[in-house]
Amino acid sequence: MNEKALYPQFGVLLVDDELPWLRRLGMTLEGPGALTNLIQCSDSRQVMDLLAEREVGVVLLDLTMPHLSGEQLLEKIVAEHPQIRVIILSGMNQLDTAVRCMRLGSFDYFVKTEDEERLVEGVLRAVRMVELEYENRAMRRTFFDDELEFPEAFASVITADPAVKKVFKYVEAVAPSRQPILITGESGVGKELIAKAIHQLGRSSGPLVSVNVAGLDDNHFSDSLFGHTRGAFTGADNPRSGMIEKAAEGTLFLDEIGDLSPVSQVKLLRLLQEGEYYPLGSDKPKQMSARVVVSTHQDLEQRMATGEFRRDLYYRLISHHVQVPPLRQRKGDLPLLLEHFLQKAACQLNKKKPTPPPELAVLLATYGFPGNIRELEAMVHDAVSQHAGRILSMQSFAERIGQQKAGQAVSTPGAEDNPFSAQAELPTLQRAGELLVAEALRRAAGNQSIAARLLGISQPALSKRLKR
Repeated sequence: MNEKALYPQFGVLLVDDELPWLRRLGMTLEGPGALTNLIQCSDSRQVMDLLAEREVGVVLLDLTMPHLSGEQLLEKIVAEHPQIRVIILSGMNQLDTAVRCMRLGSFDYFVKTEDEERLVEGVLRAVRMVELEYENRAMRRTFFDDELEFPEAFASVITADPAVKKVFKYVEAVAPSRQPILITGESGVGKELIAKAIHQLGRSSGPLVSVNVAGLDDNHFSDSLFGHTRGAFTGADNPRSGMIEKAAEGTLFLDEIGDLSPVSQVKLLRLLQEGEYYPLGSDKPKQMSARVVVSTHQDLEQRMATGEFRRDLYYRLISHHVQVPPLRQRKGDLPLLLEHFLQKAACQLNKKKPTPPPELAVLLATYGFPGNIRELEAMVHDAVSQHAGRILSMQSFAERIGQQKAGQAVSTPGAEDNPFSAQAELPTLQRAGELLVAEALRRAAGNQSIAARLLGISQPALSKRLKR
């Protein structure tokens, strides 16, 4: 890895024969613009060779230069490198020249005497446009190719599920982007593992810094992210760096973003919009160089509807959206996960890995796992800790599943929970019982003991009913 990650991933070429202006432009783009992948050229005759040798996405061209003018170079670049965005810079505000350059194919036109903020915004706009094209090409390559380019980034996620593999491919495509990435999914599905994969695939030179923002009030949120100066508040005897600074050139992962307070949501929105922040007690802004990844188990659209989550923040975060499926939608992974967690628990407990009975995977497949993979791991660890023989007992699994189902059945079901409420004609009680037994046996893969558990009756009672 490079000592310092370059942004953007393609070069931004600055062309001007006036060296003082060239240096000043470079400092402006590196400072407020946070662009570090800059290439400077003071001889217009070298531009086409540079474009042939280097990967360049945006070119800033001075209009008036010896040898080759900006207009001449603009025509050459548009003809030979149409994917490059060209911005023309001129010392004079001439409308006819600006119109001519736009017709020749320039992306934008700025007068050098205009304020630097407008120029930086125009360059960043061009950079984002090229980034989107890079991402679109990457996604097309990814989805037309079944193989992952960097499978090692997902080694910690145990799966053979096609839907999860599609998530991996999407993550590969968007990981190099500097735009925020939103990861959603129920608790326990492994959102933090996806965040680690994004960090690894982003090839950042800095660290991955994780902050769980659930339960943080506004003061703790600000102090955790932005840090503080000495004397910023009572007890601040020494300055402290915030998580943004610690994640410099790396990834800042904000977990459970859906639980942020409204005031903290505003502060996060400003950080994402402006790319800078103020440590508590300081009036000097600092530049953020970390990319931001966030996650939540909350339904953000529902929280927006109730006014608990800001729409403008949501649309800022949703540039790239990764939805991790729950375990109940990927039950084909249960045997793989069971084997993995059995081995892990045996190592942690210093035991020999037990052999699971064949019916265990069938039993687990009948359960909805509201706690997802985290719940399955806890089940396996508990079973291995009690295990003494060679074959793993199913008793602790059956007891846990029974307790969970009993807890879920406490509330009185409404019409929306009744499978018969939408039917014009009700089946007879005998027919309903037959259908229920048949479905239980199908889910239990023909195993009567498991089917009996699903029905809440004993195995002999089920056997008697089947004989009748």
